[in-house]
This record gives sequence, structure tokens and C-alpha cells, in this order.
Amino acid sequence: MSDSSPADTKTATQPQAKTWLRPSDVEQLRDACLSSEVPTYLQDRNEALIALLYDTGLRREEASLLDVDYLDLEEGVLRLPSEIQKGANPPAATLKLGKFGADSTRTLKRYLRDRWKDSDALFPSRQSDRLSPRAITRTVKQLAEIGDVRPLVVDGGRGDPTETTPHTLRHSVAYRVIREEGGRLEDVQLRLRHQNLETTDRVYSHLRTR
Repeated sequence: MSDSSPADTKTATQPQAKTWLRPSDVEQLRDACLSSEVPTYLQDRNEALIALLYDTGLRREEASLLDVDYLDLEEGVLRLPSEIQKGANPPAATLKLGKFGADSTRTLKRYLRDRWKDSDALFPSRQSDRLSPRAITRTVKQLAEIGDVRPLVVDGGRGDPTETTPHTLRHSVAYRVIREEGGRLEDVQLRLRHQNLETTDRVYSHLRTR
């Protein structure tokens, strides 16, 4: 598999979520990381990437800028400095891993113990010290194609594997919190670090059970 080398400013810029995955779909995506189509040395990195995106709802640009020392796996938290987050001067954030039943801690521990490349960046690539946002998108799409992971779409059907992106996983956090955990839009707002609840309502109100 090939790979390569920063909140919401206006509510109007946030479109309604169009694709998301159920927990079983995410497991299918993680299984694809262990496929023979993925080089062995990249399998743990890719699964750790999927697990962390689905646990925390990180944007791809934020995931690209993560360093290893932002993680405290003994405490089970990811600390995000302000400068790597999207938006106008967002506060630093501490995200509890596994808060809504998608714990990535064990996967990250295994990955960091065995990873093939020593880098300050949490997710290095073969060509550089850090996976680029574009490479993260490509990796997620390739894994979805390998695993034939078809996201749920707004009309109630299933999309194409190529429609599965890092932002699909961010939307999947909202789906899990609302549909699987019975959480509120306020819970989604906090997890995804929206600056206001209006944004969360605009993007995810259609996921609530009517």
C-alpha cells in the first residue's frame, strides 16, 4: 500500500454529514489493515490510525500533526495542543481514549512497541517522517476498498468504498455516541470539539432517532 510524505469558523460552512460507519463496519475496516494486500510493517500503523480516528473523531490534518508525546497511554488520554487544531485559537484539549466504547489504547500500545520507524511523529510514512493529510485520506480509502467497507449514506442505503474517508470516521463518532450510546448532541459537540452547538445540530441532527 502506498503512502507519502489546522474548528469551525462559521456554522454555514459545515454541511450535513453524508456518510458514516456502524461499529461493525469499523471492525471490518480494521480487519482490512491485516490483509495480505497491506505490507506487514504498515499493518499496525494503519490499524492504530483507524482506531484513533474512530475513537477521537480527529480531523485528518490533526492526525497528520500528532506527535508521540501527545499520547499518555498510562492515563489513557490524547492531549491536543491548540496549534494543531482547526479554528480560531481553539483551547488545548485532552481527549479521554475509550470514552464512548471505542478504546484505541491497546492498539496504540502494540503499534508503538513494534513500529518499524523511530519518529517524533505518531504516524510516519515510508517517504517522510509524517503521513500527510492527503496520504491519510488515501490510506483510509484503500483500506475500505480492500475490506469492501460501504458507508451508510443519507438516503438510508450504502455508498461506495471510495466514499469512506477520515471525515467518515469523524461522522461515525457522532453516530456511535447518538445511536449506540444514547448520547446527546452536547456529547458529540464536546467530543468533536465544535465551537458551538449550532454546528453540531446542523451536521448531525438527522442521526437522532425521531
